[in-house]
Amino acid sequence: MRRAADAWAGAAAGLALMALWEASARFGLVSPQFLPGPSAVAAALARMIAEQALLWHAGVSTLRVWGAFALAAVMAVPLGIAMGSFRLIGAALEPVVDFIRYLPVPALVPLAIIWFGVGEQSKIFLLWLGVFFQLVLMVADDVRRVPREYHEIAATLGGSRLRALVDVTLPAMGPTLVDSMRVTLGWCWTYLIIAEIVAADRGLGFVIWQARRFFKTPEVMAGVLLIGLIGLVTDQLLRRAHRRWFAYLRP
Repeated sequence: MRRAADAWAGAAAGLALMALWEASARFGLVSPQFLPGPSAVAAALARMIAEQALLWHAGVSTLRVWGAFALAAVMAVPLGIAMGSFRLIGAALEPVVDFIRYLPVPALVPLAIIWFGVGEQSKIFLLWLGVFFQLVLMVADDVRRVPREYHEIAATLGGSRLRALVDVTLPAMGPTLVDSMRVTLGWCWTYLIIAEIVAADRGLGFVIWQARRFFKTPEVMAGVLLIGLIGLVTDQLLRRAHRRWFAYLRP
């Protein structure tokens, strides 16, 4: 019942925002050239799906995001667990990771082109770069949030450090680890436009950039809206999976 009420509240807020947006465009409160209404954006979206293979471009972008994110997760999760579990590893690596994660990804586009050229490698690298270092620190924090009492109980029962890591730390950090990965996946989508302006000829970033060149604001907003919709659906699916996998956390 509570979940249904939350869903209705979210839908009502979204509809109210859309109505305000449409009214602002129709009554001239803002210029449609700069902020077209939802109806104009929806019409552009339908036209782009029918005439410009927009869904194919969306598939290309989705594969890029998931590929870069999977690569970042495979590398970041073990490293984050090591940093959070072993003090010396954390002390050695955390300053370096902290420094790199503050570097602006757009400023590294020229380096990405020098290192990897203008092909897929540079795009995957930029998406990976926007996620990896953030995820490492979040995973390390997830490890440190596991109550010390759990490890003390494992030691009392004769468990080794490695055994405690496998049987205590990993299961205890599971819920927060999934949440950390869900959040960083969203961040990966935010770097898509940056990655796909590097000599791209396909993908949602390419479509949006091309529309921007010709000042086609409805097409630009349609591309941005589609990214938001894909992100929303993905996030809701991961939330549902989280509730199913960790149902014991719910009262």
